[in-house]
Amino acid sequence: MDDPNPSSLTATIRDQKATMTRLRIAYMYYVESMTQSDIAERLGIGRVTVVRHLTEARANREVRFWIEGALSDCAALEVRLERVLGLTRAVVSPAAADPRDTARLIGFNAGIHVSELLADGMRIGLGWGRTLHHALDTLSRPGLRDMSVVSLLGGVQHARAHNPAEFAWRVASAIDADCHLFTAPALVDSAETRAALFERCGLGRIVERARDLDLALVGVGSVAPTSTALSYAREMIGRDIGPELLAAGAVGDLFFNYFNAEGALVDHPVNARVMSAPLSVVRTAHRRVIAAGGAEKVEAIIAACRMLTATALITDETTAAMILARVAPPPGAGNDQTEHPS
Repeated sequence: MDDPNPSSLTATIRDQKATMTRLRIAYMYYVESMTQSDIAERLGIGRVTVVRHLTEARANREVRFWIEGALSDCAALEVRLERVLGLTRAVVSPAAADPRDTARLIGFNAGIHVSELLADGMRIGLGWGRTLHHALDTLSRPGLRDMSVVSLLGGVQHARAHNPAEFAWRVASAIDADCHLFTAPALVDSAETRAALFERCGLGRIVERARDLDLALVGVGSVAPTSTALSYAREMIGRDIGPELLAAGAVGDLFFNYFNAEGALVDHPVNARVMSAPLSVVRTAHRRVIAAGGAEKVEAIIAACRMLTATALITDETTAAMILARVAPPPGAGNDQTEHPS
């Protein structure tokens, strides 16, 4: 039978050929260590075309790579963080040359770390944010079965580049898992509305799924004026939310649950309006992984580790050094066996 849409078939064949060419170029460059000029000569194409294919291969996540082995300074920071924060694992990346790249580098390592932990049948709970979004660059575990992803927070109307529901869906797609979305706004107008949604709209089932997590991956928000999380809060709650949270003693948030330096929720109405899995439930996850960094988040990260009794922290060396300056003496300045700060 003739194809009912020859132009569509032609386009499909053309796309397949382009993909095969792109993958062949990537293999020659990354595996065979051929130069871009040698590849161009071998294939009879221009060097600019080779560069374009390599760029597209990385953008499409057809090529992903990372460096094995630990840098000595970062490894030393990891050991000290594990000791003073009571962690099972700390992952510290080198400081970014441009501080604006900090979230990307931490997210990169978060994707690698979580990929190494994945196994058949796992249930994974997810927070959201710019740092976690970058974990998608390295998150992959093909061939596993019966996995599920649970979003721990409702959605936001003005999503910009990041949305809790979209992030959970993309993670589920990357690891071929079922996805359970928190189908509600991240913040509602009152505690009464929140209670009604949980009781009457089936959202309690999401909380029940969050009670049996093998792994929870969350980011940490700051109440600093430049914080992305606070910017979202201003849009949804009001411009005065920042000063109000500071007055209540807040140092940061875990998906809009605002807490103080001791790792306890602050007394502010927003905490009764957030549509999320309770942090007391998230704390029951077998592994509790925090991925965050930045000078403005140091106090919040320490408090979040206390609140969740984190098992792993993924950060950068600048943030790690600042955390240690807060909670532990420098090496050689007395006993370095500081207890878990909780």
